[in-house]
Amino acid sequence: MAKKVISVMIPTYNEEENARPIYEAVRDELQKSLPQYDYEILFIDNKSQDRTRAIIREICAQDKHVRAIFNSKNFGQFNSPYYGMIHTSGDCTITICADFQDPVEMIPQFVAEWEKGYKIVIGKKTKSKENGLVYFLRGCYYKTIRKMSSVEMIEQFTGFGLYDRSFIQTLRDLHDPTPFIRGIVAELGPERKEIEYEQPRRRAGKTHNNWYSLFDAAMLSFTSYTKVGMRVAEFFGFGVAFISFCFGLFFLIAKLVAWQSFAAGYAPTMIAVFFMGGVQLAFLGFLGEYIMAMNTRIMNRPLVVEEERLNFEEENGGKA
Repeated sequence: MAKKVISVMIPTYNEEENARPIYEAVRDELQKSLPQYDYEILFIDNKSQDRTRAIIREICAQDKHVRAIFNSKNFGQFNSPYYGMIHTSGDCTITICADFQDPVEMIPQFVAEWEKGYKIVIGKKTKSKENGLVYFLRGCYYKTIRKMSSVEMIEQFTGFGLYDRSFIQTLRDLHDPTPFIRGIVAELGPERKEIEYEQPRRRAGKTHNNWYSLFDAAMLSFTSYTKVGMRVAEFFGFGVAFISFCFGLFFLIAKLVAWQSFAAGYAPTMIAVFFMGGVQLAFLGFLGEYIMAMNTRIMNRPLVVEEERLNFEEENGGKA
């Protein structure tokens, strides 16, 4: 009987200090703890500007269990890992970050739960050694999304986990140009097993997440899985319109009864104009986020454009 194949997908971007260590750690864990399985390791590189690609080339030349996809440019923090997942070929796929913040030693636990019948097994952070403020804000964000969305969002889930071949096929069939894997798992995934863990610090290098990328993630989940932004704008607009009508009626009556001292002056008018202008700009921005998300889906551009593949010979007639 042929061995089952475990695919491990590792996205990279400027990870020259971590690329070889994460490969060696994953390889050693698979060979030591799961010798009854065959395996493949797939790197997908998002146009690194350091030596990451050179190191991956060396690894691919040394180990035919390792494959690589090099993107022609940086396609963002969501598209590239998703594309890597749908190009794995194993009976299950494990996604893991190159920076060692996803514990490699959890791989056997994931596989054990998968063999019990779970199609999805995910890691869920209960503690983290990352920046305390970031962890707190991330927790607030997850709780907010969970309350606002009709889909039960998973708190402190980054995508780290195991996915059965059947769910990978679901991802292939979606054809979503702006995929948000955390929301897709919550919305479309079958019954899952959650394993808690403490997230360690990054092994080496600097994180590529910043406030802009975190905000981008927040807006993608808001526009994909909630209506609350536009509903708040709608109800707030009705409320302000009603209050403005009442104030206008009040000042009209005051003017008619010659209550000049109270009705005179431009300060209330200016305050109201600037306040409403700010509110309108804020909600126009929120509306723009929804429109941009719709526009991206309507254009239906590819997830990524490949520049090169390594060790995919059996799929492309011997051309790397």
